[in-house]
Amino acid sequence: MKLRSAARAGRVKEKANMKLLLTKDIQQLGIVGDVVEVSAGYARNYLLPQHLGIEPTDANFRALADERKKAEERRRTEREARMSQAERLKEVEITIAAAANPEGVLYGSVGVREISSALKEDGHQIEPGDINLHTPIRELDNVSVEIRLGDGITSEVKVWVVRSHGTEDSDDEQQDDQAAPHARTEAGEDGDSSDDS
Repeated sequence: MKLRSAARAGRVKEKANMKLLLTKDIQQLGIVGDVVEVSAGYARNYLLPQHLGIEPTDANFRALADERKKAEERRRTEREARMSQAERLKEVEITIAAAANPEGVLYGSVGVREISSALKEDGHQIEPGDINLHTPIRELDNVSVEIRLGDGITSEVKVWVVRSHGTEDSDDEQQDDQAAPHARTEAGEDGDSSDDS
């Protein structure tokens, strides 16, 4: 029994990798014409059946040369667009109104969806996944939030969380409601005394 276990332990299979030539751009992996080394399972089960990778031969390199040039040009223009967007975002400050108690603690929180929505209203197409916010904002505050634009390009925007007007109105209404019964009782007493005379 011990011999079998030792024999099995000696036959531990090492992971094999494969080199493939990409035929399409794959995020986090590479662009057309890149030679990438991936696990054999990933290559056999995904890249090869989807025709996203082929064997890296000279003939295949020549066949993909034009596609490679187009992909490099596309990547260069996308990077330039991201760089200019990052520069524009550095100057951006957004304000988000939220309900808060008198101490400034929010009744809810401000997260990436609210920040993304505010940025879109301001004309910046930033998705929630592009926003790097470690924890939601839970109090009235101003916070610098990192925006990830891809290719290692980041920027920061200033987010101001302010008290919503509805919160102040509801606090004022509650104070008015508390003061109103007292005013009514005083008016009632005055009204009763005038009726008696």
